[in-house]
Amino acid sequence: MPGVSVRGLSHEKRRQLAVNLTRVLALYRSILDAYIIEFFTDSLWDTLPSSWQEALDGLKPPQLATLLLGMPREGEEIRYRSVWPLTLLALKSTACALAFTRTPGFQTPSEFLENPSQSSRLAAPFRKHVKPKKQHEIRRLGEVRRRLELVKKLSDLTGCTQVVDVGSGQGHLSRFMSLGLGLMVKSLEGNPRLVERAQRLDQELLQALDKMEKRHPKVVQRASRHSPHHIVQWVSPTALCDELLLPLEAPCQGSTRLLLTGLHACGDLSVSLLRHFCCCSEVVALASVGCCYMKLSEPGSYPLSQWVTGLPGHELPYRLREGACHALEDYAKRLQKAGPGLQAHCFRAALETVIRRACPELRRPGVQGIPRVHELKIEEYVQQGLQRVGLDPQLPLDLAALWAQQAQGNRVVAFFSLALLLAPLVETLILLDRLLYLQEQGFYAELLPIFSPELSPRNLVLVATKTPLGQAFSVLETEDN
Repeated sequence: MPGVSVRGLSHEKRRQLAVNLTRVLALYRSILDAYIIEFFTDSLWDTLPSSWQEALDGLKPPQLATLLLGMPREGEEIRYRSVWPLTLLALKSTACALAFTRTPGFQTPSEFLENPSQSSRLAAPFRKHVKPKKQHEIRRLGEVRRRLELVKKLSDLTGCTQVVDVGSGQGHLSRFMSLGLGLMVKSLEGNPRLVERAQRLDQELLQALDKMEKRHPKVVQRASRHSPHHIVQWVSPTALCDELLLPLEAPCQGSTRLLLTGLHACGDLSVSLLRHFCCCSEVVALASVGCCYMKLSEPGSYPLSQWVTGLPGHELPYRLREGACHALEDYAKRLQKAGPGLQAHCFRAALETVIRRACPELRRPGVQGIPRVHELKIEEYVQQGLQRVGLDPQLPLDLAALWAQQAQGNRVVAFFSLALLLAPLVETLILLDRLLYLQEQGFYAELLPIFSPELSPRNLVLVATKTPLGQAFSVLETEDN
């Protein structure tokens, strides 16, 4: 999906982009604010202009992927069956033009061409216990074109003596940076069980590397024999963390220079990294990928910049931030395949109508996952859903009404696709606010789309330094051959 590249945008153009985003989001707020499970209870289809309804009604999922989301199959031409209203075409064009591009400098991760579950770019010990998505992320965050490493190169350019991986989880990235790239790494994780698991995996990896070195002493040479130093530590979004600043060993030059990194730091944690970077003289570089925007504290974690704070309509309620976490590229693929799983939203919306009739005060209750939805009849799904929310599954059902709602399944998918088309604009505003915040503090920051969005939807890496680095990061967006 095309979009605007952060690189090359002047400070003034970034500020103007924020202005445009707040205006567009305010214009289409009703679509973004809607909950798809209220499609029938709130008559969401009727909230769309009649000309939009006429254009979208009857479109099959693959047509929605091609015509609305602009993601056709390879080699497929975009052909409209009728003349679309200019307002709908304007929405589509605006959504594409204002969102940060999520397309990296490569089309398909070549590391998975031979085996979709095993990255060919990571040695076998580094792949153990790591899902393909995570393999791709730690590999891309570590390696770029000509074997330069994003984190290592950033560390070298800024003279860092230590990398601090915040929200490190099971330590997959920390292990790769430490044992694979030879960096001095401290990892902070608030969950003691995950820290214990990370330490066990460290020992497994060390043993595996020892065996490989004995078998192939001239081929296998690990970068470091030092495991990452794992610490149980919560990092507060409001208070500075002293543990983060403690050096693992005395620096050679008499001062500690830290690089902070966080791979999908959840909610306020990603903002904590920014605040530590700005407030701590020891922290000289940052490489962070945020996620779970709906968990941001508002106000407090958004907006951060004075510029966005002063813009009318900058507010992003929970529903908008939650929608920004959806995977646009993945959903477009599901639309192209037109599988039966697409009916899940329609079934859940139909269930909501039954819940409201049975218990009017119960609105949008969480429904635990119902397995194999695509194999169920709609009445079977509703009965299981009623049981999961504590209502009588044997309530009498209006089958004719349920079947009529099921017949509107493509409308449900079309409305959800409209919201998904706008969702990247919300993420763009959140990330743009962070860029502007760093610039207002006198620092230098860029956003690099270095992950494949099909594998990792939150694929924009925020890179920041306290000294200008010019075009030093221009090679980081492409994949090595």
